[in-house]
Amino acid sequence: GILEKIRLHLIKKLLPDLEDRRKYHEKFASSTSFHGVHNIVHTQSKARRALWLLIVVGCLAIVIWQICSRFIYYFSWPTTTTVVVQYVENVKFPAVTFCNMNRFQAHAVSNLKVIFLIWNIVSAIIQKFPMEDKYSQELNYFLLRNQNFSIKDFTRKNGFYLNSSTLLECDFFGKPCYPQDFEHVFTEYGNCFTFNHNDLSARRVSLSGRGLHLLFDVQQDKFTDEPTLGYTDAGITFVIHSPQELPRFDGLGLLTPVGMHTQVAIRQLKSIIQEYPWGECKPDIKLQYHKIYSTNGCLLECKARYIQDWCGCLPFILPGNGTECDLLKVYKCVYPAVYDIEIKGLCTVGTHNSTCPTPCEETDYPTTVTYSKFGGEKAIKYFSTKLKKSPEYIRQNLVRIEIKYNDLSYKITQQQKALTISDLLADVGGQLGLFCGASMITIIELLEYIFTNFCWMCIFLLLKAPEMPQWNNPSQNQSTQKEKKRGIQEC
Repeated sequence: GILEKIRLHLIKKLLPDLEDRRKYHEKFASSTSFHGVHNIVHTQSKARRALWLLIVVGCLAIVIWQICSRFIYYFSWPTTTTVVVQYVENVKFPAVTFCNMNRFQAHAVSNLKVIFLIWNIVSAIIQKFPMEDKYSQELNYFLLRNQNFSIKDFTRKNGFYLNSSTLLECDFFGKPCYPQDFEHVFTEYGNCFTFNHNDLSARRVSLSGRGLHLLFDVQQDKFTDEPTLGYTDAGITFVIHSPQELPRFDGLGLLTPVGMHTQVAIRQLKSIIQEYPWGECKPDIKLQYHKIYSTNGCLLECKARYIQDWCGCLPFILPGNGTECDLLKVYKCVYPAVYDIEIKGLCTVGTHNSTCPTPCEETDYPTTVTYSKFGGEKAIKYFSTKLKKSPEYIRQNLVRIEIKYNDLSYKITQQQKALTISDLLADVGGQLGLFCGASMITIIELLEYIFTNFCWMCIFLLLKAPEMPQWNNPSQNQSTQKEKKRGIQEC
């Protein structure tokens, strides 16, 4: 039937005879662009033929080894890091967040250690603080008797404030600035204030050596922390960060003690990190409550999600729109939940498979800080007369801070792929051309030659296959079987 027709067609049309196949092989060896094959086929001397065969096989082995090593290197995802310094006419000024190291007003927390303990519990959401057991009874007693107490409202009202009495001087690039130019934000230091918050005014600096000049009065007699709880310093702490990122003080804050003048020279450093598997960033990650991705913002949102699920509320210090947790819930549920998050590693930072991988692009501000004692004798007398305060008060309360760019430039640290697809193809093509004189056309020629011989082999095997039995309908099979039986009986 059908198989027989195929066999007849293959015999007549497709399968060439032995002589034609031999000529095809010779023609391929003579015309192929794969160097060395022609010398193997057409050389009469056996010794020379063996030599050329050895050369071709050796070059082919080297090519395979080199190409394999290139592919192994490519799939190790190598990277290189380049550092470029760009000089510009003007550069954006960063955001600066200032906090008084004395968190609360003295009159509001006099003989009330529990306020510091409550604030430690709340700020532990940002940075883990251990709480000593010896204060747990006092804390429980306070929470049971003050269930409607709001640490948020208390801190906002009785914490550090920024007005004309605490911000004595403010100058940005020759123009005066005022307390209303600062945005309030909660941090582990309580009330803090950010200059250039969210880059609303897009402030730029066009001259180096000038920037933000501030003079604070920390008012130690009004603001005090509890030395028995570990708060013994007086001064202003501040952190320089991107305007669209939240301030992060743990390990990154700078400190200016009272009676000191701090000069901070900054530079802008942009880091560009490759996505996984070359680097550790994931470009598709977006944050719900922050415009740009940062590991700190991602970590806070991660903690907010877990606390919202476990406690059914959200602490005010975390981003989100959930119901605010009262103090009792913060102590009974939120604080243990934060501890559980830390122990179980539910919110991790760094690698690509962590909850909050490193950002693909971030801006940092490396600083060079120098200190000097604030004011000479004439300056002390001047401020003493101006503020109507004693010289001792000036030395114990005033803090001067200057923040300026070192020069009008920024540094870009960029992580790049050490071997791209085009580089890999160039390496493979170079190895093929160097050792075998081959190219993409050569590869196509070899594939065509292999495919042709494969088809011939399949045709040959098909012609040698046994004939298939012809299957007829059952009535015909039964009639033929009856005729065979009659013939046997007659015999």
